[in-house]
Amino acid sequence: MTGKRMAILMAVLLGAYLVFTASRALDFIRSGGVVPVLLGLAILLLPAIGLWALWREWQFGRATQRLGQELADRGELPVDDLPRRPSGRPERAAADARFTEVRTRVEADPDAWERWFELATAYDAAGDRKRARQSMRQAIALHDSGAAGAGGAAGDAGAAGDSGSRGDAGSTG
Repeated sequence: MTGKRMAILMAVLLGAYLVFTASRALDFIRSGGVVPVLLGLAILLLPAIGLWALWREWQFGRATQRLGQELADRGELPVDDLPRRPSGRPERAAADARFTEVRTRVEADPDAWERWFELATAYDAAGDRKRARQSMRQAIALHDSGAAGAGGAAGDAGAAGDSGSRGDAGSTG
């Protein structure tokens, strides 16, 4: 099953769960009494948080796809040609070398969303999903603001270089 289909399936299942949870919460609220109403309101908060989280993740995925498609259309999509271990993960030495190259490009051009997209893929190859997502969010923000060349992310590039040293990038994944 493709990633997109899996995301749709999970969204549908989460939606069904949220509808069920909201239904039970409304049953508590309708039953009256202070404790059931408070419990119903508390339970109703869970679907609201779930919908918010689902929306944010869906928007992140769509934005990531949009940027990836734009790079692919221009023939600039980062190539995943790292040698692989039997588990399918990239070999550590190759991921380290790629990460160092990409980090240097981001530091040289911190306002280019394309460099941040590439950094996100390097973090992901290194197994550091948290920093991969942070870098992709930076790429999305730069792309959507049209800030290429505007000097808006210079401080973030230094942070990516400092906190993103490969010595610790692979240890959190």
